[in-house]
Amino acid sequence: MRYVKRARTVRATPGRPYNRAACPPTLGLDRSPLDVTHRDFGNVVVAAPVGRADLAGSAALETALSPLWERADVEGIVLDLSGVPYISSVGLRVLMIAAKQMRGRRARIAVACLQPVVAEIFAISRFDKVLEVFPGVRDALAAMSAPALAAYDAN
Repeated sequence: MRYVKRARTVRATPGRPYNRAACPPTLGLDRSPLDVTHRDFGNVVVAAPVGRADLAGSAALETALSPLWERADVEGIVLDLSGVPYISSVGLRVLMIAAKQMRGRRARIAVACLQPVVAEIFAISRFDKVLEVFPGVRDALAAMSAPALAAYDAN
């Protein structure tokens, strides 16, 4: 005896259009984008994004970082990722672009204060080999510039 599995068809209810408002939000599209603040410490800028660096937040991250990597007086950028609980491949792409821009100018870029999930993503994608990774912002500034560290400690 053979059993034949029949495909089930799903039909829309006649006269009832699809209602997006009735569906729960998915993929984080309902969240506000990533917020990025930055401070100058001598010739190094510390940028601190807060939020998820996913599809919705990566555009805000790139918009915030691009003026920084274009500034001629900036010799280094430190990204304080303590406020970033997750980073997607789109967020990693933004970091790759930033690293490429900074290296083209013979400047440095580093990340600090990685959350556990972000640190795991960096390790799996081997991004810890692409960008300098430091446990804290002070450590990153110490490795980059003595005047920047002095300005940081003065605050």
